[in-house]
Amino acid sequence: MLDPDFIRAQFPAFSEPSLDGQAFFENAGGSYPCRFVTDRLERFYRERKVQPYGPFAASRVAGEEMDEARLRLSAMLGVDQDELSFGPSTTQNTYVMAEAFRQHLPESAAIVVTNQDHEANSGPWRRLANSGIDVREWKMDPGTGHLDLTALESLLDGASLLCFPHCSNVVGEINDVATITKLAHDAGAFVCVDGVSYAPHGFPDVGALGADIYLFSAYKTYGPHQGIMVVRRTLGEALPNQGHHFNGASLEKRFTPAGPDHAQVAACAGMADYVDALYAHLGAEHVGPKDRAVAVHDAMRAREVELLAPLMDFLRAKNTLRLFGPTDPARRAPTIALEAERPGEELAAELAHHAINAGGGDFYAGRALEAMGLDLDKGALRVSFTHYTSEAEINRLIEALEHVV
Repeated sequence: MLDPDFIRAQFPAFSEPSLDGQAFFENAGGSYPCRFVTDRLERFYRERKVQPYGPFAASRVAGEEMDEARLRLSAMLGVDQDELSFGPSTTQNTYVMAEAFRQHLPESAAIVVTNQDHEANSGPWRRLANSGIDVREWKMDPGTGHLDLTALESLLDGASLLCFPHCSNVVGEINDVATITKLAHDAGAFVCVDGVSYAPHGFPDVGALGADIYLFSAYKTYGPHQGIMVVRRTLGEALPNQGHHFNGASLEKRFTPAGPDHAQVAACAGMADYVDALYAHLGAEHVGPKDRAVAVHDAMRAREVELLAPLMDFLRAKNTLRLFGPTDPARRAPTIALEAERPGEELAAELAHHAINAGGGDFYAGRALEAMGLDLDKGALRVSFTHYTSEAEINRLIEALEHVV
């Protein structure tokens, strides 16, 4: 099991005086960065903020640190080094991929999207309808938010691409990516998975999941503000180059039109440092980077399920609140959207007076919330946490919700 005190010691925020006494429950909007990332970022700006990959020492080391981040993260995710790309955000990365598919697909092609997605993995793909692409929608159950596999099979008939979330940022249910991906592949479709709301709860083994595209955001996985994207080789080499013409032969550069943020890319290696530190603290036997990441993933999830249990018990008993998504802690991420009589932003503002940091609104998931019957003008209250949240903070949240609601 993970040691909460050791975990929190790895995050500067928990020793920051200005944040003392604040319980952070807006992790779905962005997690605290770990000390390994902040140390690397500060060092890069101080010692090597120059154009990388040059012949002089500072430039050479800057490039080596950027390469280290790509090498270590791809190894953790179970993919080849050049199958991983960095970009300014997941929204931007998805937009670039959608443009590549727009150029690649014939007008008669069909793709499938869901109404469970964050807008980043929905809007860019839906815009392909303007180019004659048949955009089909895999609709979730309006009562539960669940995506039913039986409703997908007919939608995949003749489809070229399926886009869906590993985990919704409002429903919270963890979708069975491997099973869904196999179903899509058997039907002849590629798969794009939005992992933004899942990856903070444990880095996935993308190689084992089988997705052709997997996207997540480093600033939600304890890192800097970067989008990270895996594009598997078969698909990546088939799609048209979206970068500079002279980068067309480089898989890691084909889908990054803008130059990389050197310092933030280099700092992403700190996320691998953090995973390795947690693994070492678990005291397990020596294994490779992917197996270390899998072990830490499982430990993070076990910790979160344990923390979720009392909160789910409270919410099940609270008939003045509607919880979106499953109540079983093992089936969901600790990203919890709630409907109450009062607007979500109003409740979040009142929780702030109790030193509970939460969010209110639609969280760019308006399609999902509207499909489940929520008035978007009222919005939802969202509380979200990760493995670094403490038992005491969960208890404080429950007490504050009891008072506010």
